[in-house]
Amino acid sequence: MAKVPLDHATVDACRAAAAAIADDVQRFIDRHTTVGLERTVARAYGVTGADPEGTPLANALVDRIHKAGHTGRGVAYFLGRALYEGASSAQEAAEQIAYGGASLDVEGGPTTNECRGALELETQKAIARIDEARHARERFKSRFPEAELPLKYVIVATGNIYDDAVQAKAARFAGADIVAVIRATAQSLLDYVPEGPTTEGYGGTYATQENFRIIRKAADEASEETGKYLAQTNYSSGLCMSEIAWMAAVERLDMLLNDAMYGILFRDINMERTFVDQYFSRRIVARSGIVINTGEDNYLTTADAVEKAHTVLASQFINEAFARRAGLSDEQMGLGHAFEIDPWLEDSFLFEVAQAQLIRQIFDKHPIKWMPPTKFKTGDVFHSHVHDAMFNLAGIMTHQSIELLGMFSEAIHTPLLMDRFLALKSAKYVFGTARHLGDEIQWKPGGIVERRAKEVLHLAHELLVQVKGDGIWDAIGRGAFGDVKRKRTGGKGHAGVAARDPEYLNPILDELEGGR
Repeated sequence: MAKVPLDHATVDACRAAAAAIADDVQRFIDRHTTVGLERTVARAYGVTGADPEGTPLANALVDRIHKAGHTGRGVAYFLGRALYEGASSAQEAAEQIAYGGASLDVEGGPTTNECRGALELETQKAIARIDEARHARERFKSRFPEAELPLKYVIVATGNIYDDAVQAKAARFAGADIVAVIRATAQSLLDYVPEGPTTEGYGGTYATQENFRIIRKAADEASEETGKYLAQTNYSSGLCMSEIAWMAAVERLDMLLNDAMYGILFRDINMERTFVDQYFSRRIVARSGIVINTGEDNYLTTADAVEKAHTVLASQFINEAFARRAGLSDEQMGLGHAFEIDPWLEDSFLFEVAQAQLIRQIFDKHPIKWMPPTKFKTGDVFHSHVHDAMFNLAGIMTHQSIELLGMFSEAIHTPLLMDRFLALKSAKYVFGTARHLGDEIQWKPGGIVERRAKEVLHLAHELLVQVKGDGIWDAIGRGAFGDVKRKRTGGKGHAGVAARDPEYLNPILDELEGGR
């Protein structure tokens, strides 16, 4: 593979600065919880179902505890107490607390350790569900040949989960390695996860546990029918980030879009809430063996892709640092970037290649996720198709791991089956005809690619040092990433953040942390 010269001391300095940034946030995370995190704990203990109005029992349970001012004690404390006092299951305990008016008085009664003991068997079952799903996925996947990189990733987004299942299977027959059912527009702003299968959705389909199960079944059928494995992904972000991670883990998903800062910047979700939730979600993901995809590509849709390329690299270092603190291996960190430079800029292809090569070398064990051009797409489908082909060429040259394929109709409508077929056909052609192109190239010493790579790394280091000095809270406040500014206590969901009590109980997190 053609490599650009790296200043390894600068790379190490970037990682050290990112580690300090993450440590500062981790101290906050370790002292706080959120309503979303606590709902996830309830779901892990088997709390399911919804009332006739569609409010999930997990929401009703945690909302009552939150309104009483006891979120910081942990939902596990109240479930454990109800079990200690005679409830037959966590489900019955949740119903008693949510609907039956069970006392929420935290004075007297069983101790925290007694509540933990009452939950011991249920805690073991919860962790076993993750482990069993992981092993089932790995056993099934081992029956198929390993796909060549880059993995070809496409999306479906009909709004109807049953139609999505048909389209997902069609994508595998056309050559896709990964399919994502894109989430319904603004689901990340909902502070609950709908129950059951859904057949209506604007701009996508709701992420629910039953919908995950339906797509998993279709993907497995397509794998059997074609003799090649079809991986499934969805979106673990927003106000229900950790709940969706739990659902994905137990329903055998392969990948999750899961970013430390995406919801803050692009959905205006409170940063304190997001940082706490991303940590718990990633603890679940780490245990499940799921690969995350981060969202740095979005920075280049709101900021200039030449001037702000270094912010992508800086964010990747930060996402890596957060992920390591949550127990993810490097092989689970699908760090994101994108082909978003103005195609009419002279030598823009060399700039794109420089960035892709730099990221590939710095994060050499990571399954890098490479995103297609969108910002400069227009109704000219012919130019759009060529633009996507150049993206494919850069990806195969620089040995990217996962490519979300561009669609020539991106700027016109939600891609149709034929659009997806043509995108897969184009990628197959470029990946095949240029399979070893990168291995045959040596970059000109002091040339455009080398100079650009050095510049991006240098600027990323400068930014990380600045963010370390300011703290990420203030850095986001001044628009350091994506040219988007957010306040620490602003955004959606801040009221759902709570300081942990000294007697905070969360045996699920304790197990996932493994005694950290």
